[in-house]
Amino acid sequence: MKNKITLFVLGALILLASSWLPTTNTAAGDEKGMIKITILYPNGEGKTFDMDYYANNHMPMVAELMGDAMKGFAIDKGIAGRTPEDAIPYLAIGYLYFDSLEAYGQAFDPVAEQILNDIPNYTNIQPVVQVSEVLK
Repeated sequence: MKNKITLFVLGALILLASSWLPTTNTAAGDEKGMIKITILYPNGEGKTFDMDYYANNHMPMVAELMGDAMKGFAIDKGIAGRTPEDAIPYLAIGYLYFDSLEAYGQAFDPVAEQILNDIPNYTNIQPVVQVSEVLK
């Protein structure tokens, strides 16, 4: 009986503690129906990427330039391929979230040149961009 009570108390403490932990989804707007712009930076011979600049300068600048139309952003840093031993397919992946494709176009078009001109400050990679609709 004492073991069952101990297990119950431990379980309750774990549940309580987990409710205090921050969520891992930092991208506001990553919801069904949202438009997600995915910016992939493929790895390869001679490719460089300054993650510090990207995370602390470029993406905040993009958020400021896009204004309220952009609902949030997220950044992935590549650490391995399919297995820990496999090469990283992408050094980084950025995500931008919008309510609609039109909102993205209206926010991006006027500031596109400024955003694109900043790319050489953090990478020599030509990014691959995909526009998606979040389904789940």
